[in-house]
Amino acid sequence: MSRRALLLVNGHSRRGKENLSQAVSQLQALGFDVLDKSAEQSKLAPSVIRKYSDRVDLAIIGGGDGTLNAVAEALIETQLPLGILPLGTANDLARTLGIPTDLSAACEIIANGQVKHIDLGCVNGKLFFNVASLGLSVKITQQLNKEVKQQWGVLAYAATAIQVVWQARPFWAEIRQSDRTIRVKTLQIAVGNGLYYGGGMIVRDDAKINDQRLDLYSLETKHWWDLLLRLPAIKQGQHAEWPGVRTLEGQEFEITTIEPRPINTDGEVTTYTPAKFRLIPQALPVIVPKTSEIPGLAEETLGNAVI
Repeated sequence: MSRRALLLVNGHSRRGKENLSQAVSQLQALGFDVLDKSAEQSKLAPSVIRKYSDRVDLAIIGGGDGTLNAVAEALIETQLPLGILPLGTANDLARTLGIPTDLSAACEIIANGQVKHIDLGCVNGKLFFNVASLGLSVKITQQLNKEVKQQWGVLAYAATAIQVVWQARPFWAEIRQSDRTIRVKTLQIAVGNGLYYGGGMIVRDDAKINDQRLDLYSLETKHWWDLLLRLPAIKQGQHAEWPGVRTLEGQEFEITTIEPRPINTDGEVTTYTPAKFRLIPQALPVIVPKTSEIPGLAEETLGNAVI
């Protein structure tokens, strides 16, 4: 019996509109009964998933990390297995899960892969797959417009980062974890759930998106040129041993600042400090390649997800 798949492709994503018909054809050839509701997508996508959840066996989402973030809550509620077509700019969640950007290969994985449960992060009620951060990364997000991403692809992140680093100014923040409080003067605080973020940067070199752990780092360098020296280590997730970089791990953090500061979740500014971060373990079933060698996945353990 053919599997019934709800397909939602973001036509505004970097490769979305041009690949929609190919995705439908490829999925049908692989035996799926495709219910294509891409035209109803946009901001209505969560309601579309809820509406059709009892008529399909899985949800296939085509777009980038922002598109996936927009439907995360509906996916958790319905518990539909998620198939990913990486059609965005950064595609950091797909990268973490070992899903290639080649459309045919991604469709093959949806048809023949395995289902794994992944964790999600949550800050002030806003979900994130990859990372939530404040400081330098927000300035990068604010300068990364659609046109730049369409033209330069993933290189847009690196180019924009270089432009804004020299303007970076440290700010005071308090990080609370359990019964301890740490006061820091920092350029950026990032809380990661998955392995990759920001167009291929690594949160921490041993991070897994199902390890039931959030990884926090704070860049407490004194000058912007110090940050430039550390960028290669930060990109590879090997910054834990560097002076001026603080790292913590856990399932809950609280961050406060003197004035409210914007926080970006998976590339979109969605909330402000004061912020409460928490982990939602084993939150979502996702279809991944049928192999044990996926850098961003640990061996699965049992657990329950509760929002």
